[in-house]
Amino acid sequence: MINTIANAKNDVKEIVLNALGRLVAEGKLPAEPLPAFAVEIPNDKSHGDFSCNAALVSAKTLKQNPRNIASLIVDNAVLEGTVFEKIELAGPGFLNFFVSKDWFSGTVNAVLTEKEDYGKTEDGKGKKILVEFVSANPTGPMHIGNARGGALGDCLASLLQYAGYYVEREFYINDAGNQINKFALSLDIRYRQHFGDTIEMPEDSYHGQDIIDHAENFAKKYGDKYVNASEEERRQALVDYALPINIKGLEEDLLKYRIKYDTWFKESTLHNDGSVTEVIELLKEKGYTYEQDGALWFRSSELGDDKDRVLIRANGVPTYSVPDIAYHYNKLVKRGFDTAIDVLGADHHGYVPRMRAALTALGVDASRLDVVIMQMVRLVRNGETVKLSKRSGKAITLSTLLDEIPMDAARFFFNLRDPNTHFEFDLDLAIEESSNNPVYYVQYAHARICRILEKQREEGNECKFLPERELVYSEKAEIELIRHLAALPEVISEGAKTYNPSVITRYLVELAQHFHKFYDACPIKGAEEKVLQSRLSLCTAAKIVIKNLLDLLKVDAPEKM
Repeated sequence: MINTIANAKNDVKEIVLNALGRLVAEGKLPAEPLPAFAVEIPNDKSHGDFSCNAALVSAKTLKQNPRNIASLIVDNAVLEGTVFEKIELAGPGFLNFFVSKDWFSGTVNAVLTEKEDYGKTEDGKGKKILVEFVSANPTGPMHIGNARGGALGDCLASLLQYAGYYVEREFYINDAGNQINKFALSLDIRYRQHFGDTIEMPEDSYHGQDIIDHAENFAKKYGDKYVNASEEERRQALVDYALPINIKGLEEDLLKYRIKYDTWFKESTLHNDGSVTEVIELLKEKGYTYEQDGALWFRSSELGDDKDRVLIRANGVPTYSVPDIAYHYNKLVKRGFDTAIDVLGADHHGYVPRMRAALTALGVDASRLDVVIMQMVRLVRNGETVKLSKRSGKAITLSTLLDEIPMDAARFFFNLRDPNTHFEFDLDLAIEESSNNPVYYVQYAHARICRILEKQREEGNECKFLPERELVYSEKAEIELIRHLAALPEVISEGAKTYNPSVITRYLVELAQHFHKFYDACPIKGAEEKVLQSRLSLCTAAKIVIKNLLDLLKVDAPEKM
């Protein structure tokens, strides 16, 4: 068995349950169902490597003093074949477990043996997840919220893969509906203005320079060919010209951001293949619709939504929620993903109960739709909020952000906080080459280890793979670093369960801290051979884990800095 925190915790539970089973069989304790108990890592390591509260929480059920129960467990526990060398009773009834020295050396060897697979779990084995993220409106460039959503969604997908899930990444292109109609209108007016028309741009149209550029380039290519065409033909031609350029731009920006999607799914597909009509008919068949004021309504309030929703307007045009319903039905039913995860902005809270109500009405388990809501990002420079790019004087987009700060900083920083927390992105800190910059701090730890190992090789000290019994670890800094390495599988499981990649960035920063403390406290140069090899092995193990997790985040792991 691999030496990890998770496996050791399971060992504790098994030892306790087996001891209680024997005590019940011998009539020393009553046969009562036991309440759930916890296994924790004490802050004070003199209290053991793991602490268990089984005796405390079961005292009422077993009708005995918790210290008596704990004492019975200690006397009847079998440690042979486990990673523990002793158990102690403490305080009002805590059970403190102490791992053997071999557990620490075994952890180091586990990392050296498994290499890039160390820390991976099988939590999601056999399960398929579709992660949809960014899905920026193709009518314009991506903004800072998309930058956070991109880093978050991509790293979440990688984290889930690390936890054993089959994962696909998807971008949903809104190439139909009101946004495209507004896009067509805006392009149309700019095109006609180019040829002297004095028509004004409506307040709610798109006023960006990108619209002007599209119209100008369209005019260069086609001249006045469409000036006297019908409005429908002219607008369709303009959209057919400009939309693919925008979509290609989105794809190029995201590839630059190290994000590659498995699928770019077009909303228009759902209209063209009959999926939109199909879900409307299904909702009708299941009795969840009614007509009022000429419109078709969905009885979503019966299924957890705060009010009923219009499906088809009085003019016969479906609302934007209908293709969204069809899209999620496509994900979960037609394509058979076990779970669909949507990464959405903070303004989408009301969207979630609506979609879940629709899925329930369609006979789909709504819990298979999970939504990660991310909060707003505030860019800060010199302690003040930044809204404009230094270079262009325009709002900062994903593209302009990546012109200003390193790619590694962008991907790491956007995953520093839980998704559902507001985040201040410090532009000055992102380019600072110091230990204050978390990504620089972690990368420096990796480069430092590479330099240490290279220097030792030059001196003839190649890191050898030694059996566990020949590795020796006794210094506090060594033990704490190894304990942190052993926690990785549990961290992966937690992050995958909570859809929170920030557990990885936090783990990496703490790992770098533990490594620097270890290296400062435990000299390698001049150490006796067994100690030297043990410490070179620990350096190599730390290097492997740092690189693995930086790879997960798609952040570089430099060997020199």
